[in-house]
Amino acid sequence: MTEPVTQPPPAQTAAGGWWATVREALRGSRHDYTSGPLGRAIVLLAIPMVAEMIMESLFAVWDVYWVGRVGPAAQATVGLTESLLTLIYTAAMGLSIGVTAMVARRIGEKNLAGAAEAAVQGIALGVIAAVLTGAIGVAVAPRLLALMGASPEVLTIGSTYARIMLGGNVVILLLFLINAVFRGAGDAAIAMRVLWLANSINILLGPCLILGLGPFPRLGVTGAAIATTIGRGTGVLYQLYRLWRGDARVSIRRAQLTLQPAVMRTMLRLSGTGTFQVLIGTASWIFLVRIISSFGTEAIAGYQIAIRIIVFALLPSWGLANAAATLVGQNLGAGRPERGERAVWLAGFYNMLCLGGVGALFVVFAGPITGVFTRDPGVAPIAAQCLRTISYGFLFYAWGMVITQSFNGAGDTWTPTWINLGCFWLWEIPLAYVLAVHGKLGPFGVALAVTIAFSTVAVVSALLFRRGRWKERRV
Repeated sequence: MTEPVTQPPPAQTAAGGWWATVREALRGSRHDYTSGPLGRAIVLLAIPMVAEMIMESLFAVWDVYWVGRVGPAAQATVGLTESLLTLIYTAAMGLSIGVTAMVARRIGEKNLAGAAEAAVQGIALGVIAAVLTGAIGVAVAPRLLALMGASPEVLTIGSTYARIMLGGNVVILLLFLINAVFRGAGDAAIAMRVLWLANSINILLGPCLILGLGPFPRLGVTGAAIATTIGRGTGVLYQLYRLWRGDARVSIRRAQLTLQPAVMRTMLRLSGTGTFQVLIGTASWIFLVRIISSFGTEAIAGYQIAIRIIVFALLPSWGLANAAATLVGQNLGAGRPERGERAVWLAGFYNMLCLGGVGALFVVFAGPITGVFTRDPGVAPIAAQCLRTISYGFLFYAWGMVITQSFNGAGDTWTPTWINLGCFWLWEIPLAYVLAVHGKLGPFGVALAVTIAFSTVAVVSALLFRRGRWKERRV
């Protein structure tokens, strides 16, 4: 008699399918994101994108951890320079918006040559922007630090750090841009490996050059800049290798290494608006740091520690947001806008669950978490208070991040631009000044303004997304 075939329990089957999907996502998938179950498509894109963002966030947190062993002035140097670098990140993120939208749309249309052309034009724009900003940054770095309210001690130890970070910004721009190509194409696993490589080098070199371990010289905060630049530069070399090797969805050939005026005009239109959009958001952080600096070096150091920890939490959530943007762009290219809309709401729900849990942990354990980065009695309370206050709005941030990024994936870069302008410049900055200075709340007032402003972004974005005008955008 033939024995009956027994099926594994449903939970076991589901678990096996889940782990198979995770393995496929980490290895790299040739999945068609314009068809099939949406949940699986989001997971395949989001897992490597979240891993990529975790690696990106480690760049910031790792340096702060080791620089903290040098002293508050070194921490303030990193914080002020990072505030200046927000302008570089603005250009990188703005250009990335245009690259992702165009590449995703061409991939959805099954136009691989058009996707490669978009990638080349985006990289060319990035190099031009890097050369111009790098030259200016090297020349005036100390003056920029002074303008940001740096003390004489910070200027003494931090000028070289600022020059290296600003002058070597080409690796920042290209790392962002080329990974945007991979993400828009659906090759999220390649982008993830790039950050793994770059961050591994930074993790190994950082403490060696900062503290002078083994045969390495003790360079203090300057060592952090050198390690970060070398790590990111190595990542860029690997990116270019993968684009040229020919096994990715987007592969560049010698014949495509020319400027295409029509493609570049479209890229400039999308990226120009995208850059202005990000500039509005990131420049608001510069104004907030300027308000914080009026309360002293300890306030700057505490605020920066809190922000770095929050970035560590939020960057993985940008992985889900980027997954939604890719799905929107590719499905619009395939003529399936309703599928793109469903992907956004599902990704937002996933993000809310993840980020909400992290926010709850930060609220409860703000003191012990910030205590890992500083034991200074003047810095630690400020860091804990800012972390706890901003974390109250994480549920709102989760939705806002996904929805605003989905506008960009559709090529509708103006809607989130106007949202940022109203919620950050016209609402957040004045509110922070009133609460911190006139309300005498100090750094707590700035943190409270951040929570209120980002929650406002989420509500406004959701209302506008439901109107559906983003579905009509042509890229």
